[in-house]
Amino acid sequence: MPSALRLARRVALIISVSILVLVSTGAAALIGARDQLLAQLVRVPAGTSTTILILEGKTWTAGVRDQGATMPVDGSERFRIGSITKTFVATVVLQLVDENRVRLDAPVETYLPGVVRNGAGITVRQILQHTSGIPDYMKGAGWSTNRWRDHDRFRDYSPRQLLRQAFSRPPDFLPGQRFRYSNSNYVIAGLLIEAVTDRPYATEIAQRILRPLGLTETSLPGSDPGLPEPAIRATAELPDGRRADVTEQNESLDWAAGEMISTVDDLAGFFDALLGGRLLSQTTLAEMRTTVPMGMGFHYGLGLERFDLPCGGRLWGHGGQLLGYVSYAYRRDDGRSLTLLQASGADDGFARFAATAFTGYCLVGS
Repeated sequence: MPSALRLARRVALIISVSILVLVSTGAAALIGARDQLLAQLVRVPAGTSTTILILEGKTWTAGVRDQGATMPVDGSERFRIGSITKTFVATVVLQLVDENRVRLDAPVETYLPGVVRNGAGITVRQILQHTSGIPDYMKGAGWSTNRWRDHDRFRDYSPRQLLRQAFSRPPDFLPGQRFRYSNSNYVIAGLLIEAVTDRPYATEIAQRILRPLGLTETSLPGSDPGLPEPAIRATAELPDGRRADVTEQNESLDWAAGEMISTVDDLAGFFDALLGGRLLSQTTLAEMRTTVPMGMGFHYGLGLERFDLPCGGRLWGHGGQLLGYVSYAYRRDDGRSLTLLQASGADDGFARFAATAFTGYCLVGS
């Protein structure tokens, strides 16, 4: 683990211990202390341009929309959500399960003949849960949107190109043997949606989720490298020590694994609807919430992550990371949501997420 990340997690532990000390001060004082600590956690550290937090409908913000400018963020801005896209994709696949057009335990070969190596031995469930053993195409040099790619960040890619890159390497393990996160799985899930519906997967997400829920600030950009205004622009430190604006990039390299753009409000609305039972049947939602261990307190269902709080209780949602943007969107079973964005940061934001989740959910009276 990088030393900077170890340090950040130690800081999160110190914050958590400090909070525990406050328990003896009484509920009213504790709630006030909780809000003060949340405000401190949102403050922008060196190198980070923006932080936005929504907890229970209350918004904390820090920073500016564009480094070098003076326009402060207000929480309405769009940003790249990375792998949170996977939950939208999985939801559409599971809607097709509800419609009896897809079976979770059917071989993926049934729906995508000849597309997936060993597709007859890999199920749709294993694709959605990252237990397929299919290698992650992003592990190849120059194939990850989490790394600076200079002019290549404007290149156009097709889903079949991404899979050819994935299948240039041997399987990570036999299907169903264990969990390993692989973006290749969700490229396959996007192709599955298109094969079953005979329409672009982006169209299915828009018609099945975005329009019915009124998520007007959420979009799938395809090959368009721009970020619609109002937007949060992001920078990243390059290998030579310089900082570069990384806001604009062609997200076809992520495609169904992470191309989407949204806002903190839209993400909270999506997870409220999904976990509140408005998008899937109870049976299929239960399948989505059946998990395998990921590590660090996380478990993975079908396009849905579970994070276990140290004080008891569970958060359900997904995280997203690509160069310049880190986001977490979660909801507890009682309906209390937490959505966090960190732009232009130097790490995966986990320490801040963990400390924020503890502060927001684990204090007496919270």
